[in-house]
Parts: sequence; structure tokens; C-alpha cells
Amino acid sequence: MKYGARNQIDAKVTGIQKGGLMCKVKLEIPANSIMNSVMTIESVEDLGLKEGDQVKAIVKAINVLLVRE
Repeated sequence: MKYGARNQIDAKVTGIQKGGLMCKVKLEIPANSIMNSVMTIESVEDLGLKEGDQVKAIVKAINVLLVRE
């Protein structure tokens, strides 16, 4: 799948914190850094995300999008 954003970072899901409508997905990225992505609970469920999953963080403007490949 192609994405318009050029900033693509391999990441590992290290935590998922669910709220009422949204989730905060905590990621470990290269150089032992941490990044977070906020998305709807529905999006987390659609992606089937869970701790330990390998994802790609797609960074465009102020958004961080996660995809499973």
C-alpha cells in the first residue's frame, strides 16, 4: 500500500490506553525513543492492535497514522 507521507518509522506497540471514545497508543521507535498516536477505539479495533505488534508510524503534518503490513 502506498502512502502520501514520506516519514515512515518502524515501531512496536508498547501500550494501549483506552478512554471513552479515543485511545492513546504508545510506540517504541528506533534509538529507544517513545512516540504516541491518538486514534478512535474503532480504529484500534479495526487494525487489531495489541501490545507487542510491529507497525509502521506514518507521520504527515501533525498526524501520526499507524498501519499493519
